[in-house]
Amino acid sequence: MQELGEAVGLSPSACHRRVRALEERGLIEGYRAVLSSERLGFSMQFFIEVGLISQSEAALDAFEAAVRDIPEVLECHLMAGQSDYILRVICRDHEDFERLHRRLSARLPGVARIHSNMSIRTVKARTGLPL
Repeated sequence: MQELGEAVGLSPSACHRRVRALEERGLIEGYRAVLSSERLGFSMQFFIEVGLISQSEAALDAFEAAVRDIPEVLECHLMAGQSDYILRVICRDHEDFERLHRRLSARLPGVARIHSNMSIRTVKARTGLPL
């Protein structure tokens, strides 16, 4: 609160009150630690486009429930466009990715196609809204 107060010209106690009010209104959803995937041994990142056989509500619900149980899937987005979903996954190496790819193909219900894209490096990453 000291640093925030200095940056915005308020006392630490005034900053604390304002931050608490933002939390209570739901504008601040939480705080998180961002871990280094590279230092934890996950040196590869992929964006996987998934097309489903059906886009029925039951098919979407089944896919989403199954993907929540795969720890390597960091993000899953329902999409408009060519793919039904885009997954962001991390892997340790090529063999790890092959195992994951087989698991995705075999375990995720209703999958018609999978198209994988390997990230060479992250150019920009944000965890919040532009203010």
